[in-house]
Parts: sequence; C-alpha cells; structure tokens
Amino acid sequence: MPTKSSVDFEEQIVRLSQVPKELAILPINDAVVFPLNLVPLLINDPDLLKLADGALASHKIIGAFTQKNSSTERPGPEDVFKVGTAVLLQKMIRFPNGEMRLMGRGLTRIKVVDFTQIEPFLVAKVEVMDDVVEKSDLVKAYLKTVVNSFSKIIDESENLPDELKIIVENLKEEGRIADVIASNLNIDMGKKQSLLEEGNVLARLKLLSKYLMDELDVLQLGKKLQSDVKKEMDREQREYYLRQQLKAIRRELGEDDDRTLEIEEIREAIIKAKLSPKAREVAERELDRLQKMSPGAAEYTVSKTYLDWIMELPWETSTEDNLDIQLAQRVLDEDHYGLESVKERILEFLSVKKLRESMKGSIICFVGPPGVGKTSLGQSIARAIGRKFVRMSLGGMKDEAEIRGHRRTYIGALPGRIIQGVRNAGSNNPVFMLDEIDKLGSDFRGDPASALLEVLDPAQNHSFEDHYLNIPFDLSKVFFITTANWLDPVPRPLLDRMEVIELPGYITLEKIEIAKRYLLPRQMEENGIPKDMLKVADGGYWSIIQIYTREAGVRNLERKLATICRKVAKRLVSGNRRKVTITERNVGAYLGPKQFASEIALKKPMVGVATGLAKTFAGGEILFIEALKMKGSGRMQLTGQLGGVMKESAEAALSFVKAHYLQDAPDPRFFEVNDIHVHVPAGAVPKDGPSAGVAIATTIASLLFGKPIRHDYAMTGEITLTGKVLPIGGLKDKVIAAHRAGIKTVLIPADNKGDLEEIPAVIQKDLKFFFVSRAEQAIEKTIIWK
Repeated sequence: MPTKSSVDFEEQIVRLSQVPKELAILPINDAVVFPLNLVPLLINDPDLLKLADGALASHKIIGAFTQKNSSTERPGPEDVFKVGTAVLLQKMIRFPNGEMRLMGRGLTRIKVVDFTQIEPFLVAKVEVMDDVVEKSDLVKAYLKTVVNSFSKIIDESENLPDELKIIVENLKEEGRIADVIASNLNIDMGKKQSLLEEGNVLARLKLLSKYLMDELDVLQLGKKLQSDVKKEMDREQREYYLRQQLKAIRRELGEDDDRTLEIEEIREAIIKAKLSPKAREVAERELDRLQKMSPGAAEYTVSKTYLDWIMELPWETSTEDNLDIQLAQRVLDEDHYGLESVKERILEFLSVKKLRESMKGSIICFVGPPGVGKTSLGQSIARAIGRKFVRMSLGGMKDEAEIRGHRRTYIGALPGRIIQGVRNAGSNNPVFMLDEIDKLGSDFRGDPASALLEVLDPAQNHSFEDHYLNIPFDLSKVFFITTANWLDPVPRPLLDRMEVIELPGYITLEKIEIAKRYLLPRQMEENGIPKDMLKVADGGYWSIIQIYTREAGVRNLERKLATICRKVAKRLVSGNRRKVTITERNVGAYLGPKQFASEIALKKPMVGVATGLAKTFAGGEILFIEALKMKGSGRMQLTGQLGGVMKESAEAALSFVKAHYLQDAPDPRFFEVNDIHVHVPAGAVPKDGPSAGVAIATTIASLLFGKPIRHDYAMTGEITLTGKVLPIGGLKDKVIAAHRAGIKTVLIPADNKGDLEEIPAVIQKDLKFFFVSRAEQAIEKTIIWK
C-alpha cells in the first residue's frame, strides 16, 4: 500500500528513470499490476531466475504482464496480454533452496510492440503508454463519484483500511487516483485488465465508476443479508432462552408434567426433522392446536398420530444413487440367467438416467408369465443402484383409499400404502414395485387405477397429496416399477404412463441352466442337504420340466426340486447316507405319476387335423385343430370352449374356403349336404384370439379335398375374408412351443419376419420357417396333394 512519501519518491523515479525500449517480460498468473503498485514476487523457475538476475544487474526494470489463462505453465507471446506495467525491482532476498523473493513497484503502463526473444524467457520491445488527460467538468464529476464510491466501499468492507482514503485524497493526478483505486478493488482480473489497458483517463474513470457501483451494491446486499441472519438468530436464541426459563419456572412450581415434556419433545423433533417448508408450517400449526387440547380429548391422540406421521416421513432424506452400469450388469447376471434382451433394456434405461443425472421420467412395467423373475428383477435394480426396495401388491385391490389414504375425519384413518411404503423405506427415492397391476379391481369405494394415474405421472407426482396428510409430497424421485401378467386388463391411460418391457418365457435349456445355478443350490441349502449328497442329471431336469411342470417360468420347477430335497433329507435323517442322483428313469420315484402328457406332434399326417400355435398364460402351446364332416345341411359347429374372436375367425376361414376352393373340389355340393364340426381339444381350457385362422382354413380345405395335412408342420396367423394373412403376437412363445413338441417346420405371417430376432439361435437352428402373406400359400404348403 503506497504512502504519501513513497508516492513522491516514485514520481521522482519516473521522472529520473527512462524505461528501456526492450524489457524482459515476467508473466503474472494471478494478478494485474498497476502503476504505483507494490509487487511481491516469488520466483523458483530457473529461466525466470535468469530473467531476474539480468534485470538486477542492469537497469532493475522488468515488464509485468498478466497471463490470459492462469493454468498455462510455460506462457508464450500469445498467452499474455499486450498491455502491462513496467516494474522497478527494489529489494531481493535469495533463499538456500534457490528461490528468490523480490519486491518491486509499478512505474508506468507499457505496451508490447514486438517480441524479440521467446527462450529461455520472453523479451519484447515496448513503448510507454502516457495517460490521455483532458481537463473538464465531466472528468471532475466522474473523479468525485469514483472517490465517494470508493470511500463508501471502504466503510462497508472489513478488508480495506481507512488509510486508503487519505492516500487517495493526497494524490493529484486523476489517472493515478484511478489506478490506486483499481488495484485495491475486489473485482475479477478481466475487469482489472480492461482498466489497465484504458489510456484515456475519462474513459477509465467511467469504467471504474461502473465497477465501483456494482461492488457497492454487492457489499450492501451482503450486509443486509448478514443483518437479516443475525436478527433471525437473535429471535431464535430469545425464544430458546424464554422457553428454558418457562421450563425452569414450571419445574419450581411443580407443574412440569408429562404432557409438557411430550409437547417439548415433539417441538424439538419438528426442529430437528428434515421437513419441507409446507410440512414444517403444517406441523407447527398442528402442534399449537395439540398444546391447547386436553390429553383426555379424543382429538388429542388423532392429532399426535398425525404429527408422528409428518415427522417420520423422509421429506428431504435420499439415498445416494450408484449408476455404475458395470455393477448393474454384474448384479443382473448374478441374479438372473438368460433374459439378455431384458437386461440390455434395463441397462439402457439406467444409462439414460445416468446421463440425465435424474431418475425422473418413465415408469417401467415388466410384463410376462408367472415365475419369470419380474419381482426379483426389481430387487436386483434396487441393489445395483444402491436404493431401498419397497414392494406393494395390487392384486384384488378395490378401494381407492388404499392408494390415497383416508381423510382424518374417519376413525382409525391412515395414509395410503404409497406413503406408508415410502416411510418404511426411510428415503424419498426408493425403488417402489407395484406388483400385479393387471389385477386391480374397482367397486363403489372407488377406482384404484384412476388414483394411480397421479402416482405414476412424472408431470404430477412431484406434488402428490395423500388424503390423510393433505400436504404435497414429492414422489418424482421414486423409481416406480410395475409388474403384470397381461396388459389387456390395464386401463389405457395408466398403460400410457409406463414403459413396457416384456419378459418372455424360458426355453427348456434355459430352465435347466437356471435350476443348476440357482434353484437346486438354494433348495439344498434351505433343506440342509450337503452339497455332495444330491445331483440332478440333465435328463432328470428335462423330465421334471416336461412331465411335472407346464409353465413359462420356473416357480413350479423350484417346488418340484424342493420336493426332491425333502425326500432326500428324510433319507439322510433315516440313516441312509448314500448319494442320490436324479435321472430320467428314477424321477418318478420322487415326484410320483406324470402330471402332464408331453406336447408332441402327430405321428402321421391326417385328414382334417392341423397343428396350430397359441400363447397362453403359462407361455406357448401347440393346438390341434380337428374337423369332421357329417351328413347335414351345411352348418358348422364349433366346440372346445372357444371365445368370440376365435369363433369369428373360424367363420371367416369357412367363407374363404367356400369362395376360393369349392369350385375345384371333388364334390361341388360338399357344403350343402354336409355339416362341419370344428373342435379344439382340451375343452376345459378357454381359448380365444384370431391367430388360429390359417390353421382352421387349412383344416376345412383338407376336409373338402379329402387330403391329409403334414403332421410335422405347425402354423399361426390371422386370416381375412380375402385370404390375407395378418401378423400375430407372442411369436417367440409359440415357436418355442413348436420346438418343444418336435415340430420341424413353422409357417408364420410374412409381416412377423422381423420377430425372429427374438428367438434363440439354438431353436432357429432346429426349425425351418416359411413366411406366408396369403392363406393359399399355407394351404398349398401343408396339404399333401399327392
């Protein structure tokens, strides 16, 4: 900080010393040096030490230029500003480690004309920039404004000494005053550099006036905020002091009862709880009501329970997400075998969430048959990203209050199960699984599916209001996952809010691998069987899967393995320590008679019998479409517990065959003198859907011409009256069923060709596929005409 005597001294230096035309350039990376500035320098770079030694040995003047980027380690000519300050080196201290500490003082502005040396340090030709001064009232006015503003900043700031006012008042030249103020002003280096580069004193004063006003506004605002904080702290301290005195007075009077202690405990709990502003306001208001009530009043318990719920909810408590995709992949592979497309989709979903740095957005819906791992997938996701897991079953739910809660006017009212689940999780961002969303019901008590619309809508659930709490709670951080076996019962508006991921059934090879890796080891551990006492051969697994279970998942398979483990445990307890191996031959001794006849294709071609494919609740199955003719008047009878859509499909198939094949039939009066009976076996099982249209048409055509249908062919596809074959759904499950039954060739709609990518390569290798766009193609291909 310059003093009056030092100012006079430097003015003499400027008059007596001539700044050389060529100077060594010292880059400054964290400051802007102004004329009259005291400049402390610490140098440890070998090249810059040479620079300092050379200057000290001659004229003791160097050029101090600010770097454009402070992180540049070896700045070149393009890395420093073109305007800097000539600095006179006055003091030097050299340390034993080689470092040098210098003290210099800024002399005058200089500008680089041309760089004459780059290595080992910068040297440049420079010219002195004299201040452009004009004597006018405008300059005086700006000077007065600048000095007054700087005085106010000194008064407001704790970092600037009052002596600066005296120094500024003693300076005569306007440019010098501006430089001293600029060097002591707390502004960024870019603004200081712009002040240094401005040679016109009036323009410099204008620019400095603007920066001073901005800085003064910031200081005054900070002081106001500090004052407000102090007032708030004083108020809280005063309240705390008064409450402590009140407690002491009550204690002296013997009035310090349990109720008072309870109220104070609740008050302290509200202060410590991480509540939202609205929740805190409601809690404090409810506490005031509670304080005025008698403990014997019926409303007292209701009010206290309400406060307990508010304080126990995790309004601002979250768990930290771990969106490590490699970890998620490892967790999914550990917990689930196969389902590669599903795992890939989940990892894509998590990747998007990681890039967006938020879990807000789409709601995942897992759709698939029972036992394929929908619920466990949700648990794996929660484990992979480090969140709490909450499961809520929606099966059979018919009361809207289960979702939204009951209003407090009802006796025994509680929040809905959504809020209860979040409280149990202890964080406001758990993985929340809504299980069996396709089994929601509705009655006179409301429609839970409609209540879920708000819960599962990212645009609304940030302010979900439970009827019991009546306070907005942010559900947007919750990662909702729903599960369903079928999408048909799910209301369209609700389905529109979810991103559907289908989990297909497992093929036999996948089930065997799952049983080996997960199911059998788990059951052996649960039943206390040593690892080396039980082994199941591949043939044993195959028999259990094909003969004793009929499912797309593995739930019944695990039950059968549990049965085997219990029988082995009984043998061990009875003293029989011989190792047990389950094979295709002895599996019946443990599981009893066969429960399902194997799905196998026909052994030979037959007239009026075609093999169709269907997707059921438990995966895919083959269907035999049978047709008989009998004397009659042309009626068609349909049996096998067929649904309305399947009956209409049969009518369309009959009309198509009549229109396109009757003229070529051996008996043109076939449909006039015969009745047709179409039957689909397994009459106890309901069947519906249009995908059997092609198979029914083929069956009727076979009956019309008396020609057999290939027994190793299976077909699927919807038929129109014109004979066009339309695409169908569930192709993977249907093809898996065909492969399981020993079918060799499958006819599918041409529009389903792209769906073959979902079918495992091991199955595609064993099957031939024919793509048909017209029913005539299927009839010509499958009927043996010769």
